[in-house]
Amino acid sequence: MRPSPFYLLVGAVSWPFLRSLFRLRAEGVENLPRQGGFVLAANHISNVDPWTLGIPLWPRRYLRFMAKSELFWWPLGPLIRAGGAFKVRRGERDVQAINRAVELVREGHIVVMFPHGTRERKGLVKRHQPRAHTGAARIALEAGVPLIPAAIEGADRLTRLGPLRVRYGKPLELDDLRGREQSVAEQSVAAREATDRLITEIERLSRGL
Repeated sequence: MRPSPFYLLVGAVSWPFLRSLFRLRAEGVENLPRQGGFVLAANHISNVDPWTLGIPLWPRRYLRFMAKSELFWWPLGPLIRAGGAFKVRRGERDVQAINRAVELVREGHIVVMFPHGTRERKGLVKRHQPRAHTGAARIALEAGVPLIPAAIEGADRLTRLGPLRVRYGKPLELDDLRGREQSVAEQSVAAREATDRLITEIERLSRGL
């Protein structure tokens, strides 16, 4: 899938700053499928996270993001869409956004998800962290595409000029959770199990970054 001209322009402007000024380095790019759609799920620590995930893959791959519906006002809305975003109504079970994400990955796009939804706060005891949302797993399971974890570090230290680090993991093993005919309850259980595996792997990738 070819990125939009605006996406390519933003990448071209951002690349030298992130690579040189903020010293962005990526590991595990070889783990990502070179073709076809998949769900890329990462921890969320800064508004710069989409750039941290996307620049190492630019200009070859086009990342698509869910963005809260409140951002889609004129003239920001058209720019956000051109940058790869599509609407999600936060705080609701937005079936339309999930269905749109399923369509995109089936068409060959990369859909980026942040399972914790909001940005994580450093230093909190894990039991106080919000429980991870199952959207990323639901999309991957329903679309039959890989679910790939990633870990980001340094995006909350931009005033100190990084360094920015991203580590892409290998696709998670989900074949045992995919069933041709599952009830709604079974789908929910499968999505929660896949999400637990996802969060465990994101935390493992974060160590040592």
